[in-house]
Amino acid sequence: MSAPPLIPQSRAASRSSLFSTAGPNWKPEERFPGPLLGPVRRWLLDDGSLTQHLINTGRHFSVERWKQHWARPTLDERHFLRMGHRERAIVRQVVLRLDGAPVVYARSVFPASSLEGPLLHLRGLANQSLGAFLFARPDMRRSPFELALIPGDNPYLPGAIRQKSPAWARRSCFVVAEKRLLVSEVFLEGFQGWEAVMPLHRSRRGRIDVTIGSSTH
Repeated sequence: MSAPPLIPQSRAASRSSLFSTAGPNWKPEERFPGPLLGPVRRWLLDDGSLTQHLINTGRHFSVERWKQHWARPTLDERHFLRMGHRERAIVRQVVLRLDGAPVVYARSVFPASSLEGPLLHLRGLANQSLGAFLFARPDMRRSPFELALIPGDNPYLPGAIRQKSPAWARRSCFVVAEKRLLVSEVFLEGFQGWEAVMPLHRSRRGRIDVTIGSSTH
């Protein structure tokens, strides 16, 4: 599969300002006008279930958990989630695969204060899909996306899946039972974007809530 289409070369000057060698330079989606995103806009801003989209390709979908551990999230992650200064969280890193090939890297942050009630079982999610759980919840809400374009060799990506070409990334804060968690997704070279919005049942689409806020840059 070909790499996801990137910003047109004519936009090179604008593109260079989006890169960060320290980690994703997250910006609210409204900071990315249509001409800057080009054809990636169709799928990068799709608020449907990414898991379901990948399943709908007809290829074998699988989740490989690389790491899940207690840690102190990054400063901007803590701010986005409105975490206490000393609060810890479970940080989960997985790779979504189609026919064994890596297509999406996902990093999720579950604050300790959120791991109760219906979210308690996230402590032992293993190789199960987080997206399948979230989009099955009728009370799920999510913030508007924040986006970033990161170099393929950025340390934010685990070494085994770093690549030569830049990668688009997005993140959103989900709220379930009034508890927050953060999901970030990086679209790898093996990812094939869809040409138009793919039909999904209403229950598998995101409920965007601008009041959830963003990390604000």
